Amino acid sequence: MGAMRYLTETHLQGFERYKYNSIDTSFLSVYVMHPFWNICVQYIPKWLAPNILTFVGFLMTVVNFILISYYDWDFKAANNKELGNTVPNWVWTVAAINIIIYYNLDGMDGKQARRTGTSGPLGELFDHGLDSYSAALIPIYIFSLFGTVDLPPIHMFFVIWNVFLNFYLTHFEKYNTGVMFLPWGYDFTMWGVCLMLFVATILGPGLYRYSFHGITVANVFEVGLVASGVLTSHPFIIRNIYLSYKNKTGKMRSIWEMLRPLFAPLWLFAITIVWSYCSRNSVINLEPRVLWILYGTIFSNIACRLIVAQMSDTRCDAFNILMWPLAATVGVCCFPWYQEFFDTDLTADGERWILYGLTIFVTLAHWHYGYGVVSEMCEHFNINCFKVRKSCCIADEQFQHSLQNNNKPKTLKSH
Repeated sequence: MGAMRYLTETHLQGFERYKYNSIDTSFLSVYVMHPFWNICVQYIPKWLAPNILTFVGFLMTVVNFILISYYDWDFKAANNKELGNTVPNWVWTVAAINIIIYYNLDGMDGKQARRTGTSGPLGELFDHGLDSYSAALIPIYIFSLFGTVDLPPIHMFFVIWNVFLNFYLTHFEKYNTGVMFLPWGYDFTMWGVCLMLFVATILGPGLYRYSFHGITVANVFEVGLVASGVLTSHPFIIRNIYLSYKNKTGKMRSIWEMLRPLFAPLWLFAITIVWSYCSRNSVINLEPRVLWILYGTIFSNIACRLIVAQMSDTRCDAFNILMWPLAATVGVCCFPWYQEFFDTDLTADGERWILYGLTIFVTLAHWHYGYGVVSEMCEHFNINCFKVRKSCCIADEQFQHSLQNNNKPKTLKSH
């Protein structure tokens, strides 16, 4: 990595002290999925590193993004009701299967880590870091079912931000309580996405363009997504943080330090909403897919830095460095006196290429950050990210013993 290092000695010492602590109360997860994963993981070779399961699952979401992008880059494949959705039906089946693979590998990686005696902070960071990227990719698949007529890009913007919020608040909660309260909505959302994609194959994607008295399926989707967070997540997060202060079981930070992790995503939301509404060439309608990748990549970087802070018990960043080039770009693309100042107006192609360049830069910077953090942790703990180096016999015996004693699986989801 040369002279550039992302983790300080304080971070690394914090990782050494870190112990994973989670609570999972979802009946779907506890009584259905965990028993299923406990069975499946026993068929995975002991030499297979849990981080490989995590990474393969993440790659399934990337494959979906590339596949659907090929057939519907601008989200207009579903716009013509008479012609029907031009994305081939088999694509939805492949996408659904890939989501199932991602979801189940995400559930089994922690169990494989415990089974092979490789549990540690690297696995959890690797898992949740990649999940933060998937949080941007997965909702984008659904947009191609509705098209830009029923779900305009500005609506897509708020849908994506709702997903970001649901993901981020869980880690904000852990930053302040020290406990990962796994949200109910995650398991139901994964199965819901799979079901929507399978239905598109069986009954045809045209079903999602149906409307009743002006209320479209896209409207129901938006309201349902917001309601799921409001009803099953946000109030419980507030309550858990409040109880951690009341019972003195959390980190007991001051009010501003407690709220500090929210500053960076709030800045990102403010900057992105300005570009979405004030772009000189309505870039949100020109290149929505690239815009979502840009926003999702910066969000993932913010989330990863929060995860590093809460796991190492260090102070979270209040502003993300990748927002500086974003803010500068938005300033140029939304400058109200652009033509008078520069004696020429910013063309649509010009703004499009600026967006492309910024997205490439931000993506490479985020990848470098992820690679750097993982490399530094591997160096510090003298481990290999994708290899099981220690004997796994004792760990596997302990894992089998825990299953026989009906231990609750609530701490096995991440590693």
